[in-house]
This record gives sequence, structure tokens and C-alpha cells, in this order.
Amino acid sequence: MLIDINDIKNGMTVIIDGTLYQIVDFLHVKPGKGAAFMKMKLKNIKAGTTLEKTMNTNIKIEKANVSKKAMTYLYSTGDSYVFMDMETYDQVELSGKQIENESKFLKENLEVELSYFNDELIGLALPAKISYVVTNTMDAVKGNTTNNAQKDAELENGMTVKVPLFINNGDEIIVSTDDGKYVSRK
Repeated sequence: MLIDINDIKNGMTVIIDGTLYQIVDFLHVKPGKGAAFMKMKLKNIKAGTTLEKTMNTNIKIEKANVSKKAMTYLYSTGDSYVFMDMETYDQVELSGKQIENESKFLKENLEVELSYFNDELIGLALPAKISYVVTNTMDAVKGNTTNNAQKDAELENGMTVKVPLFINNGDEIIVSTDDGKYVSRK
């Protein structure tokens, strides 16, 4: 389906020159002289690389027909991760290479969204924030209260994040999946 380039949005999946891209960011530029143009930052979905492209505003681009399916993460065995559709109980197995960036955030029973293009899996979307239980962290030392003092905390999924000194073992915290940093205590 062709759409006007002025109708694009962040996160939209498009096909440019036969390659599948996700729009990371765009800017409509209208200079004092000459025609307006669109500057876009695109992420190649298959390769994972990003590129910047400039296009005239009078063209149309192809919008990719991407379907999304809600799945629940079950478990991992070696280098594969198993997800299940809770309506049909169909299971999908993904390799660690397919989801190498997202795998560190996975924990049992986490709801995720798998994206498909022409019945081919192209991505895994995590929630923006996920809550975890702190399994191991050092106690804060009295008097060690410099500005924004932080310590390492190991979470239930094995990931280590920097947390404020008041976080203890057993506390539930919220972590951002964008940068893997502590957001707040739950």
C-alpha cells in the first residue's frame, strides 16, 4: 500500500528500494528557498543497521503490512527461547541471534509482541518498562551518601543494573527496556 511521505509516523514499517525499514525518527524541513523535503532516520529490520535518508515530500512510499501477535515468554533452553500464543496455545521458538538485544530482559510469563511480515518473523517488541525482583545486592554503607550514589543489583532474570542505595534484596523495581536502567521502586 502506497502512502504519502507526509503521512509517516515514528515506528511505522516501510519498504524503500526493496528493503524493510522501521522509521526511527523523521523531520519535515521547509527551507526558505527550494522545495520542502523529509529527513528520515531508518532502521534496517533484518540487518539492524540505521541510515539517514532525505526524500522529496511529493513522493509516495510503500507501507509494509506488518501483523503483530501477543505472545507469552515461557522458558529458554540453551540458545533458544520459547513463546506461546495464549489463545491458540501455539508455540514459537526463537534463536538467541534473532532476539540478542531483547533476550536479557526476558522473564517467565512476560507478555511480548511478535511482529510478522509475509509470515516471516521480523521482530520482538517488549513492554516499555518491566518489573523485576532484586535477588542480590550489597547493603548500603552508612555515610556513603554522595550525590546520586548507586550500587549493583542482580535481578531475578540474571541481569545486573545500577540502583539507588535504599534498594534491598527482595524489593521489586521497574527497569526501562530502552536503556536497561533503573526507573523506580514498585
